[in-house]
Amino acid sequence: MDTRIAPCPNCGSENLYRSKLVSAGGGHAPNYLPGLGGFLTSARFRIVVCKGCGLTRFFASAQAMEKVSEAKQWERATVSR
Repeated sequence: MDTRIAPCPNCGSENLYRSKLVSAGGGHAPNYLPGLGGFLTSARFRIVVCKGCGLTRFFASAQAMEKVSEAKQWERATVSR
């Protein structure tokens, strides 16, 4: 995972913990990354939690991110500045 996770964007702590890649759901559970998995498999993500404030973030796997621009379930968000 090359994504920069520290410091925590909420409290500035560097005391962060991350999970191994976990399933993003599907089947009887909500599918948090629809259209980004494989045939009969869910996409995966890594969870990062800050021990300082409890902020929890989810980061899609590289394989899921490669599919997001082509998946029909996702649209590019517009950013206003």
